[in-house]
Amino acid sequence: MVGGGGAEQELSADNVKGIVLALLSSGFIGGSFIIKKKGLRRAAVASGIRAVIVGEVANFVAYAFAPAVLVTPLGALSIIVSAVLAHFILNERLHALGILGCVMCIAGSMVIVIHAPQEQEITSVKEIWIMATQPSFLLYVASVVLVVSVLVFHFSPLCGQSNVLVYTAICSLMGSLSVMSVKALGTSLKLTFEGKNQLVYPETWFFMLVVAICVLTQMNYLNKALDSFNTAIVSPIYYVMFTTLTILASIIMFKDWSGQSLGSITSEICGLIIVLSGTILLHVTKDYERIPQSRSIYAPLSPSSTPRLNGELLRRIEDDARSPEDEEKALRRQEMY
Repeated sequence: MVGGGGAEQELSADNVKGIVLALLSSGFIGGSFIIKKKGLRRAAVASGIRAVIVGEVANFVAYAFAPAVLVTPLGALSIIVSAVLAHFILNERLHALGILGCVMCIAGSMVIVIHAPQEQEITSVKEIWIMATQPSFLLYVASVVLVVSVLVFHFSPLCGQSNVLVYTAICSLMGSLSVMSVKALGTSLKLTFEGKNQLVYPETWFFMLVVAICVLTQMNYLNKALDSFNTAIVSPIYYVMFTTLTILASIIMFKDWSGQSLGSITSEICGLIIVLSGTILLHVTKDYERIPQSRSIYAPLSPSSTPRLNGELLRRIEDDARSPEDEEKALRRQEMY
């Protein structure tokens, strides 16, 4: 362990389970993009959706076993899986910066895994409720609700389709709350399956309601961001903001850094910065190669001047005769989810 004078801690059994599940999630989600793009149109979409569902379920369960500080950054590995498989299967060349991005993501993830905090032992959803109602986290929730409200009701109508930060900030802020609720709900279900029924407590159902509200809001504004701006712009900004805010929320609510040495915390921060930087490189190199030279990177994805997720967009996604460019957009949208 670097500095701090503390003895190096071995990975707990729960952390190992969380890491394995997070890696499986990244593999399924990253591979789903290749399946959908490589296979026949309808068969590929069906297989890709199944792969995404399996990946998201694994990611959901991972949060029940390991801290968000550990699980969330490992999501970057799905981009590596997608990039590497595309290089070998789809003959999409992975350039030097893309390779550097992959190496940075792997190296940063290893640093985070080595220095990750141990998962707290929780015996009841009521313990999570106490964490969720502590003043510091309530202040964070109130701040998120206030900022999101201002963005939704003031800035979104005013400059939502001209400033990429508006929609991505809404997604990221709500995403941080959704992950906290997912972790609370996942832990409750894990305890229930272990024989300690948590479904009798209203707190479990409250967390389930919060998950639904946050995820629906998050997906709605992610759709708007992807309809208004190119993926090359949305992807890195969203990933950096979402990951940073989720880790911040977890540190406040679950006290992930409590009891860790300064050296371990510094190492985790450095590892996170490396992962975020590698992710930006991967997104930029992968997405900019797909942007037609005649189109500005700020041009809307939709041909209309004010693109929205409406019936016209749904008809274009379901249209069998759509152009290769439209298919590419639909695949990238599903990969973002």
